[in-house]
Amino acid sequence: MTDSYFLTLARYNAWANRRLYEACAQLPEAEYMKPRPAFFGSLHGALNHILVADRIWLARIEHKPNPKLTLDQILYGDLVALRVAREAEDEHIVNLVSGLAERSLDQPLAYATTSGTRQQTPLRYVLGHFFNHQTHHRGQAHGLLSQTAVAPPPLDLIYFLRQPGSAAAAG
Repeated sequence: MTDSYFLTLARYNAWANRRLYEACAQLPEAEYMKPRPAFFGSLHGALNHILVADRIWLARIEHKPNPKLTLDQILYGDLVALRVAREAEDEHIVNLVSGLAERSLDQPLAYATTSGTRQQTPLRYVLGHFFNHQTHHRGQAHGLLSQTAVAPPPLDLIYFLRQPGSAAAAG
């Protein structure tokens, strides 16, 4: 089993996504899809981007071919389908991370960027970037949600760690 820190981050990621998606589900569809001043143009665009980037990085980690995705691609046209895909991806992330061998974390991961440039980065730092990227864009979505009538939920890691059954409570 891999480093418990990364497994905690994988479980936190799933928890934070559930909370954010639950809040977004309270919005009328027009409000959820509404164009907003943000890099990916809307809550829906931001949430799709996170899933796109996850799929790109997961393919690299699993030594699969780069998926033919653009960073602003809309994978799912509505929140319901996106949420189902997100939950499945989060389960996949937890399973993947829990199955990584500790010794693999310091091994270089060879991959190609979306522009085809070859790179090598130790898996430990790839995972750090992977989870940081999710948190970064989830924070943007959180900010966009704050522009609506639905209060954005607390998503801080420390709140997750205080939850019964969290990685900290379980481990």
